[in-house]
Amino acid sequence: MLHSGQARIRSFRVVPDLPPTLKPLLELAHNLWWTWHPEAVELFKRLDRELWQETYHNPVKLLGLVRQSVLDRAADDQSFLHQLNSVYARFRAHMTRNSWFQRQFPTFLEAASAVHDGVTDPDPSQGPLRIAYFCAEFGLTECFQIYSGGLGCLAGDHLKSASELGVPMCAVGLLYRCGYFHQYLNADGWQQETYPDIDFPNQPIHRLIDPDTGEQYRVTVDLPGRPVTIGVWRCNAGRVPLYLLDTNFPENRREDRDITRTLYGGDIETRIQQEIVLGIGGVRALEKVGEKPTVYHINEGHAAFLALERIARLREQHSASFDEANRAAAAAHVFTTHTPVPAGIDRFAPELIQRYFAPMLPRLGLDAEGLLALGRANVFDKSEYFSMAVLAIRTTNYANAVSKLHGHVSRTMWKDIWPGVPEPEIPIGHVTNGVHARSWISPALMKLFDRYLGPDWQLDPTDFEIWDAINELPDEELWRTHCRQREKLVTWCRKRIRKQMRARGLGHDEVEKAAAALDPDILTIGFARRFATYKRGTLLMQDPERLRAIFNRSDRPLQLLIAGKAHPADGPGKELIRQIVKLASESDHLNRVIFLEDYDIEVARRLVQGCDIWLNTPRRGMEASGTSGMKAAMNGVINLSILDGWYDEAHDSSVGFSIGKGESYDDPGVQDAIESRALYDLLERQILPEFYQRDESGLPRKWIQRMKASIRAYTPRFSTNRMVGDYTEQYYLLAHGVARSLAAKELDAARGLAAQIGRLREQWSHVGIRRVESNVSTAVPVRTPVRVRALVALGGLKPTEVRVQLYHGEVSSLGDMVAGATVEMHAVEDAPGEAGIYTFTGEFNASGSGRRGFTVRVVPRDDRLVGTLLPGLISWYQHDDAGASFAPSSDASRFSATPRPGEPVSVH
Repeated sequence: MLHSGQARIRSFRVVPDLPPTLKPLLELAHNLWWTWHPEAVELFKRLDRELWQETYHNPVKLLGLVRQSVLDRAADDQSFLHQLNSVYARFRAHMTRNSWFQRQFPTFLEAASAVHDGVTDPDPSQGPLRIAYFCAEFGLTECFQIYSGGLGCLAGDHLKSASELGVPMCAVGLLYRCGYFHQYLNADGWQQETYPDIDFPNQPIHRLIDPDTGEQYRVTVDLPGRPVTIGVWRCNAGRVPLYLLDTNFPENRREDRDITRTLYGGDIETRIQQEIVLGIGGVRALEKVGEKPTVYHINEGHAAFLALERIARLREQHSASFDEANRAAAAAHVFTTHTPVPAGIDRFAPELIQRYFAPMLPRLGLDAEGLLALGRANVFDKSEYFSMAVLAIRTTNYANAVSKLHGHVSRTMWKDIWPGVPEPEIPIGHVTNGVHARSWISPALMKLFDRYLGPDWQLDPTDFEIWDAINELPDEELWRTHCRQREKLVTWCRKRIRKQMRARGLGHDEVEKAAAALDPDILTIGFARRFATYKRGTLLMQDPERLRAIFNRSDRPLQLLIAGKAHPADGPGKELIRQIVKLASESDHLNRVIFLEDYDIEVARRLVQGCDIWLNTPRRGMEASGTSGMKAAMNGVINLSILDGWYDEAHDSSVGFSIGKGESYDDPGVQDAIESRALYDLLERQILPEFYQRDESGLPRKWIQRMKASIRAYTPRFSTNRMVGDYTEQYYLLAHGVARSLAAKELDAARGLAAQIGRLREQWSHVGIRRVESNVSTAVPVRTPVRVRALVALGGLKPTEVRVQLYHGEVSSLGDMVAGATVEMHAVEDAPGEAGIYTFTGEFNASGSGRRGFTVRVVPRDDRLVGTLLPGLISWYQHDDAGASFAPSSDASRFSATPRPGEPVSVH
């Protein structure tokens, strides 16, 4: 190898030379629209099927390698040209058609107007919407490995659905030179990693060229002691452009050129550098290429530094304070957390943050302590590490988890940011993840959907009724299609097994014996995911003897296909893989336990399309959402899972199987023992008997009904089209409108809001509830109106600046209020002789018997505070002020027989 340091190397790019009639192939190859349209894939396969496999399904590389004679024949083949023209017409229709978003929200595609006193002015809350979606990884296709797993695949599917729905979006990520590692196992079954370079010239990407200079668009970010140059590339996913950032430029230091070398690679310094490039560099890159986002979606905390760059820019553009700029910026930010444990969040030592961000402090208008506080759950704990998730939460108005259960876990995890706020009211919602159906459903099954549901079954995220037509799909057709998929999977696995076992040095007989162990006609279980210990990849193997007995039944045989990567630094995860390989090497029927190396999009797609059962065994509460089970369900594969993540809200016993009922355990060993036994019981008593129960025509009718129910229930509900529709309606449009309103007229509204928040914080120490009275006794009849009067001190605030609320609900045996509800109280009079003291009244009905109670609280009132709460600004009723005088109002006679103010009462 000749290194660039030894000689100046001038490089150039060699591009395919296609006959004129085949030119559309180039456009198709360079837009990842082809990845979710099998008819486009078939075009490239027709040119050279072997080369399609050798290039790992990369049409750009295929067109550069295919023989000229093949291209010339295709150019004269009327059948091929007809197919090409048909596919290209469908592609052009996708790029230009009137989409769901255009039909639903036309005012957000062009400048809207409002009429004031006969004068038409731009409506600041509407106008063109543009979402910038930031993520550290994107899984779009197997040949372009800039992803590691679920987060990346979710991000890739998000872009595909945005394109399907016409949601105006662009995206920002990093262009990793080597991407994520490739996995292989040594002779002992221990995971090994390799990091081959990604062949950029043969990927569906191109350098973005500045027309003014003729050079690639570049921006810089400042790292300690030097600037770093970043180049901008573009990848197209249908209508959505993905901008990818790359630091591999000669003017950068060698270590800086390696910032974008590997996904999640290097040490903690590399990680903070990558996140500066992604967040700060990403905002600068979008401006450089002419993008003008109105909403910024921070998908996981890796990109949260973008908030600092946006705040600094708003300060510079409008001579604003930090608080004013933060209010304006946060209104346009949406943060999605995917992590259910604090340890999974990127955190940096305070001294590291200070070293990297000291030069930025003047632009932010903060001192070092002010910046560090943005990343702390407890702003007063100076020993706390700087959390990227906390930074995102503190600089966004809208935060969400990725399943209903994960929403509860996230609110519990971050409750300290909002002291005094009940968990259900902590401003972290949820949008349950989905998957892009056309990317994961087998082409054969898609043809059935097209036939029985109509060709537009995926285009409307709200049309769930269309899926009732699945019942009209003949059992025979569905079962025959699924059996063919299982047969294709087994054939593919055999090839893969031969390849990986030869690489381990096994002999011919051992290789063929292992490949022959798979059977295309028996129950096939799939388990494929990242090998972290909490996912419990060996739960099925807790009792080897019982497992052996299940596998040895000749009348009800089964096989288990396993895939997954452990993080390179995760020794316990690697040990789980080694244990599986060791167990599978035993001579009895456990040789039908197969570990498939180098888990990626292709392996996942093959498995979810061809298995019968999809197994998932995480510790409950540890999986934020999980999406592989959704992909399987859309293919009629039945889920067998712990009630965690998405499956906790999706499970229906008529559709799939649950391991346990969502119990919690203090002892992990006890949990593993109980849940492994439950798993064996399900296999022995329900799953295997039902799968092998056939009628006179040889069909497992009950199983087929489960398959239909799975497709019907889960495909529309857990698609990214539904998910992107939810983000659009619940977050994007709201953030767009609020942000534009706050930014109008040189940030006038943002300045006013910041000033009001400052006023609230200044006065809040004077806010308190002096006394609470009610008309209830210790026992009252059901549905009795409970009338409450509160004497509230507001200091210098006015009643219109706060909400005084009754908070009532069921009371537990420990005195805690369960599932509280709020009722607004209304100011009725000032307390005579006391400035800043007001009387508020309200009432609720004592519904439901049992022990119930109420209290009173005060929170800020400001219609400009949308989607968020102000940490620390909440005052609860504690006790009556001993020396306070309370002059009863004129209707005080209706308050009688009061218990101790706020004491729980029993309702009969």
